[in-house]
Amino acid sequence: MKRRVLVVEDDSHTADWLRIYLERAGYRVFSAPDGTGGLKSLETNQADLILLDLMLPDGDGREFCRQIRLTSDVPVIMLTALSARNDRLEGLAGGADDYVTKPFDPDELLLRMEAVLRRYKGQVRRILRCGPLYLDRDRGEFTLFGEPVRLSGVQRDIMALFMENCNCILSRSQLMEQALPPGEEVFDRAVDTHIQRLRKLIHREGFEPLQTVYGEGYRLVWEDE
Repeated sequence: MKRRVLVVEDDSHTADWLRIYLERAGYRVFSAPDGTGGLKSLETNQADLILLDLMLPDGDGREFCRQIRLTSDVPVIMLTALSARNDRLEGLAGGADDYVTKPFDPDELLLRMEAVLRRYKGQVRRILRCGPLYLDRDRGEFTLFGEPVRLSGVQRDIMALFMENCNCILSRSQLMEQALPPGEEVFDRAVDTHIQRLRKLIHREGFEPLQTVYGEGYRLVWEDE
């Protein structure tokens, strides 16, 4: 699955240039022109990495980075023309994972992005979003359109797997191996039963994201474009 990058940049030329370059490198890109738009975008899109401009029309990127950290552990790379040591330190102290000064070499930016993503690879993401679905693993909280929905531990694990692989097909074998507890009798029907229960909990009129892909498995569908 393509890794998803949120670009928060007020300069439309820079944002377009970044989108074209990153898409050619195999990323899926969505963008916002300011910090407020970036925070709203994170409410409906599951980003793997954020490129965040420091100087935004509605505030300081470092403050938006702190706000992001209140609800998300997604890696953040700051983009800025400010190169002073104190500016870099403040950005990192605010929760950024790396700091790239403008103008920058696009190949270097890609390498830095890959380095940050490698550090996060294999780590369990504690907070997940996929459209109107929100899951906080540490608190055991799951919400749909901002409303709490009570899920069992197994149901949360299944939803986490779906949200981590949004729009991708997961086979019954994958669900059994990665989401069902070792003590549970493992067979195809057990997976189907859990999916049926989850559908009753999260499906609404006009919103039925858990789809059956006959002969292959299931997928959680959310179109964010």
